[in-house]
Amino acid sequence: MPFFFNKKLNVNQNMDYTKLGFETRQIHAGLDRDNASCSRGTAIYPTAAYRFPTCEYAAGLFELSQPGNIYTRLQNPTTSAYEERVAALYGGSGALAVASGMSAILIAVTSLAAAGDNIVASPYLYGGTYNLFRHTLRKLGIAVRVATEATAEAIGGLIDERTRCVFAESMGNPTCAVPDLEAIGCTAAAKGVPFIVDNTFGACGYLCNPFEWGANIVVDSATKWINGHGTAMGGIIVDGGNFDWGNGKFPAIDGPSEGYHGLNLYTAFGRQAFIVKCRVDGLRDLGASPSPFDSYLMMIGLETLSLRVRHQIESTRRLAEYLREHSAVKNVAYIGFENHPWHSNAARFFRDGAGAVLNVELNGTLESTVRFVEALQLVAHMTMIGDSISVVTHPASTTHKQLSESDLAKAGVTPTLLRVSPGLEDPADIIADFDQAFKAAGPC
Repeated sequence: MPFFFNKKLNVNQNMDYTKLGFETRQIHAGLDRDNASCSRGTAIYPTAAYRFPTCEYAAGLFELSQPGNIYTRLQNPTTSAYEERVAALYGGSGALAVASGMSAILIAVTSLAAAGDNIVASPYLYGGTYNLFRHTLRKLGIAVRVATEATAEAIGGLIDERTRCVFAESMGNPTCAVPDLEAIGCTAAAKGVPFIVDNTFGACGYLCNPFEWGANIVVDSATKWINGHGTAMGGIIVDGGNFDWGNGKFPAIDGPSEGYHGLNLYTAFGRQAFIVKCRVDGLRDLGASPSPFDSYLMMIGLETLSLRVRHQIESTRRLAEYLREHSAVKNVAYIGFENHPWHSNAARFFRDGAGAVLNVELNGTLESTVRFVEALQLVAHMTMIGDSISVVTHPASTTHKQLSESDLAKAGVTPTLLRVSPGLEDPADIIADFDQAFKAAGPC
């Protein structure tokens, strides 16, 4: 019996959402939570706890033999509907919503690795992820081996008997590096370890679905494209249900559970074992649960995801074409251009071979770059992507500020590098704002 994830993802029991398009699933999946009222929308349940009809029922909940709600730190009906929608979009066996993208990574990794274990990671990582791996995980006794290149060969050479997962981003932040997901997935599978992909830039499976290329687990920062409006913080973990947890390397999943009287999660929950582990241990102990109000906002955001992303991709293309002809610009790194070093991989793994983010390196100095950023009027200076508002970020002074000079160089972050995430404004207005900012900033 499935525990936390309801496999019936539709209002109409006769409808199989797996056969329907992404746009249909992003609207309808997860809407079967409030049949009594026949409400068009998902209800918000602002409750911390739930009444137990009998002591026997409560005991079943706590021993994981009875599905149901215990406490909103573990699950909430609004959040469950949101989780079902995301799982449906990815075609996964289940999903777990958490408070942020960083907590999604932390819970996913620590559900697999313990003190004395290691994980192997791509070198193209978001600065916050890099800090988590190099500092926090190290304090927990988990070693992180960062490959010199985002290739199957470099990553595979670091895997040993204590490796518990391989980690990569489907599109690196901020470099927009797109590794060969299929080759890395094959390498991880051959070594008997799960492949985790941070798919934030893949827009919840719309632009890229790593499960199609050999990933076993996906994490997203839901704060970005899933929400889409900068109104809620969140992360989500998706279980592909396609990894053999019974290979002897994961006794916390396929072995007696200390917290549940020796229950074997893999025996009890099969292909949902990992996501159940993340919930009943990771979320229970770390407490990074989302607000039901934020889960509701994520549900609303998902309904327009594909529409927003298509507009943003077009705006990104037009802005990139404008920037590469500008005299103040040293280089434009746009995955849709054939000269981008990761263009061929993007063409393979991403819808239309494009993304909704670009990097631009300006001529001049740190000081002239700062003048340009501060001269922007329409485009916001924030640490954000995937918003309805266009955003520019200066990684060297924000997202990657904690990195050393050598680590910045490895990540491709220079003092004049800017990450740009076009929003939903008229692309002509975005370009006009860049143009006036160049003029206001003065000579490089």
